[in-house]
Amino acid sequence: MAASRPAPLSKVELFSLVASDLRRVDKVIALDTVCSEDAVTSISRHLNSSGGKRLRPALVLLSARACGARGDSPIRIAAVMEIIHAATLVHDDVIDNAEVRRGSPSPNRAWGNQISVLAGDWLYMQAFSIALREREFEILDILIDLTRMMVEGELMQAGLIGRLDVSEQQYHDLIHRKTACLLSACTRLGALLARKGEKTEERLRAYGWNLGMAFQLIDDVLDFEATESVLGKPVGNDLKEGKVTLPMILALRKCTPAERELVETVIRDRGYGSVSLARILEILDRHGTIAEVRKRAMRFCDAALEGLETLPDSPHRRALVDAAAHWAVVRAN
Repeated sequence: MAASRPAPLSKVELFSLVASDLRRVDKVIALDTVCSEDAVTSISRHLNSSGGKRLRPALVLLSARACGARGDSPIRIAAVMEIIHAATLVHDDVIDNAEVRRGSPSPNRAWGNQISVLAGDWLYMQAFSIALREREFEILDILIDLTRMMVEGELMQAGLIGRLDVSEQQYHDLIHRKTACLLSACTRLGALLARKGEKTEERLRAYGWNLGMAFQLIDDVLDFEATESVLGKPVGNDLKEGKVTLPMILALRKCTPAERELVETVIRDRGYGSVSLARILEILDRHGTIAEVRKRAMRFCDAALEGLETLPDSPHRRALVDAAAHWAVVRAN
């Protein structure tokens, strides 16, 4: 009789596997994001102290260790990916005119748009400076492609703001650039550092990409379903900002003219003054689109797991398996 699979690791257990490495990552970030301009240093410290999940550096570390990488390179590259992520958050908040980030005032609210944009630029350049220490052109190639993709994603999103005719293909192209590419770069770089060959690198890249797609689908669901304390930002914020995500894209296909008018009103008003969030949630519930998006996220998670099948069994590989449930599907805090 085949042995039963062990119970999934808890979120605490997932992080405990790389806890000591993550502490070293935090030290690298703290030391390497000190700028001669105090405002940039303060913004970096503000982001690092505001309770981020450290998903991206954890994925670099888990992938690297699962593939057999040792030494300090995974620590440095994990720090690079978290700094790049921080830079994107700073720029996103400026673009979105956000007021809250992880339950605290967003950098643009606290320091202003001009300082925040320049701080984000500085963080990007500092991330590349750290990566250069590896003296690996392939790492830089991946990071350059990633940065280009994420900028394209921001430009694409800007062109879709306020539109109700966003297609599923446009939506998937968008989250490919804004979310999935970053997570796939994390896991691909982890495999690259282990020097296990192109096939292993591609499998880990595919794992991260599918995980990222699932992660964003669930993030879009949580924007309608979660609480502000869980999200770290207002609930229903995407639609209020004019962003039509997959739950609403699917609902708009089935909406009555009256329902469509309600959605248009929220986008036009950039708020829920005339139409309540509860009314929008009723529309999504009536058409079953939240449940449909969750099903699609699970399919991406299943595809992610296929990329791990050839890795040798280890606690780190098992953590990557369980990460799909804990981070992409549940997103528990």
